[in-house]
Amino acid sequence: MYRYETHCHTKEVSLCAKIPAKEVVRFYKKQGYTGLFITDHFKCGGDHCLQDKSWETYIYTSCQGYARAKEAGDQMGVDVFFGWEYTHASYIGADFLTYGLDQDWLLSHPEILHMPIRDYLTTVRNAGGLAIHAHPFREQGYIEMIRLLPRHVDGVESPNANRTPFENQTAAEYAEKYGLFLFAGTDNHRGKDQTRFCGIDTEQKVQSEAHFVHLLKQGKFQRFDIQR
Repeated sequence: MYRYETHCHTKEVSLCAKIPAKEVVRFYKKQGYTGLFITDHFKCGGDHCLQDKSWETYIYTSCQGYARAKEAGDQMGVDVFFGWEYTHASYIGADFLTYGLDQDWLLSHPEILHMPIRDYLTTVRNAGGLAIHAHPFREQGYIEMIRLLPRHVDGVESPNANRTPFENQTAAEYAEKYGLFLFAGTDNHRGKDQTRFCGIDTEQKVQSEAHFVHLLKQGKFQRFDIQR
């Protein structure tokens, strides 16, 4: 089996992360992983999200964690793949992991900056991407309400290594009721300080982001949940 981290952040892009991209890759290599997906935060919802940058500059800076991790992975023999965790600025707490699309796709779709969440998810899926609702029942003080879009996603993240048993179990029940597949990810912001890990095992070695999407849609994967 080949083991993959599917939900991981870098200090270069995700302000809440505590570990730089190169150290993320080094850590997962030591744990024996085949590869990992860098899914740094990507906020849309209006021009203010650009922070006075052009769209092109915003995309470039948003992809720097992946770019540095990919360079490190090539040197260390770890496969590094691209994804992102989308959040709409008006709906903080509703996060969607996006796989199967690349930086060029983002560059050519500046309209997603202003799209409602449902339109964004539809656009991603119509383009061949995969949309996973990350930790859909997460409860935090800054999250005003839980928002669910079961008709607009492919799967649901459960387990997430940093959520409670109640949050993960509720997410699993939600997925079952709506016929959505279950996904797993660590949501690692802490690198080596993380002690619980969730992700995906596959019998086939993932060749690309598109291949990963294919394997998930075909159900050719297993979730794992381990304690270190």
